[in-house]
Amino acid sequence: MFTRLFCIWRKWKTQRSTFSYAVVIFSYLFKQAVRNEKDLHSVNVPPKYRSMNSFWKYYSGQEVAPFPTIFIGGNHEASNYLWELSVLLFGCLSRYYGGWAAPNIYFLGFGGVIKFGNIRIGGLSGIYNARHYQLGHYERPPYNESDIRSIYHVREYDVLKLMQVEEPIDIFLSHDWPLGITDFGNWKELVRRKPFFEKEIQERTLGSKAAAELLDKLKPPYWFSAHLHCKFAALVQHGEGGAVTKFLALDKCLPGRKFLQIVEIESEPGPYEIHYDEEWMAITRKFNCIFPLTRKCMQLGGVQLDSQDCLQWVRSRLKARGSRPFDFIRTVPSYDPFQSIMEGSLSGNCRNPQTESLLQFLELPYLLDNTLEPSGLHQNPVSFISRDNSEGVVDEDIEDAAIDDMDEVEELEELMMWIRSIIDSAVCIWGRGVSQLYPVQ
Repeated sequence: MFTRLFCIWRKWKTQRSTFSYAVVIFSYLFKQAVRNEKDLHSVNVPPKYRSMNSFWKYYSGQEVAPFPTIFIGGNHEASNYLWELSVLLFGCLSRYYGGWAAPNIYFLGFGGVIKFGNIRIGGLSGIYNARHYQLGHYERPPYNESDIRSIYHVREYDVLKLMQVEEPIDIFLSHDWPLGITDFGNWKELVRRKPFFEKEIQERTLGSKAAAELLDKLKPPYWFSAHLHCKFAALVQHGEGGAVTKFLALDKCLPGRKFLQIVEIESEPGPYEIHYDEEWMAITRKFNCIFPLTRKCMQLGGVQLDSQDCLQWVRSRLKARGSRPFDFIRTVPSYDPFQSIMEGSLSGNCRNPQTESLLQFLELPYLLDNTLEPSGLHQNPVSFISRDNSEGVVDEDIEDAAIDDMDEVEELEELMMWIRSIIDSAVCIWGRGVSQLYPVQ
């Protein structure tokens, strides 16, 4: 996928005489984010879809992304590495806060905002599932079959942090679509191409409630999504005479599919580099004290924490250090197609150095390998409620069978179409046989 996309970008660049600079943004399935064989065990896809692909070449330094590349997590990434980055990418919580997944390839975290030049880019990783929305980030590697799915489910805590953003966002990314976005585009054409969406559109269950709340709050000029494996555009008018959001979802990266869109956005002169965002750093520092890390249901809707007192502190710190993210550091051996790596050598350090450096810079404790709530959680006068254990823990034995994997949905739809075609053919053959036995007089 990477090689194909970057080749397309290079070709486009040579054809555009006015081209100045580009940033590549991914909001669709980043299921190639595996560094070695062990990461494949943390990828939420059936075994038949698991393969090394090409990300390991960029992680190892064998290949380098020709353009700055920014992405969010979907529901198929290597969770152990992203949690490690999550405080980098999405599997190892250590990736929770975001950072470099490989040289020139940046992960926005489970929720985050960065600057590219003077353009502010925000994002929310994962997909919405109401059953896990109010839980903490309780999953830890090694993941069981339940955890490997639930770790990709959006949590209210990350949405709450993004809801605190007051300065304008230029581009926002979410993996699944905001709930109700189909009202603002050609939904009839969408249903013609994806007929199994019609019931969810009518019942207003297609999309993410959390993303819809963020769209209404942030009102960015551009919003990009993926997940549903089809291209769909919409134009959202926020009130009469209000701001307008151009929404675009793209298909998955396969031949003949609409997976790439080039958008030109005016910006001030460079340098065109990825930098930390001051406001987001202040929000991160302020809200770290209520970081939920258990399976208890938390009601965070009433939480009010003023991060303005942190903003000046962050500005002075960034002015002294600089706002470029901490350097990329490989934490485990990369895949070698010519040599099998011993299991012990793949253990790595789940505490990603980028995350550790960021937290030290913000003077925050490292909480991601803990199973307890941060000690400051109960010391702040915030109005959230932690339900008791009998109500607050999700019973995995009664987990519903909802499918949140579009690969599975598409496979099921193709199977149903195949069955219908077989039935239609059988009816047609049977009909001809009857007409021969009982010809019309």
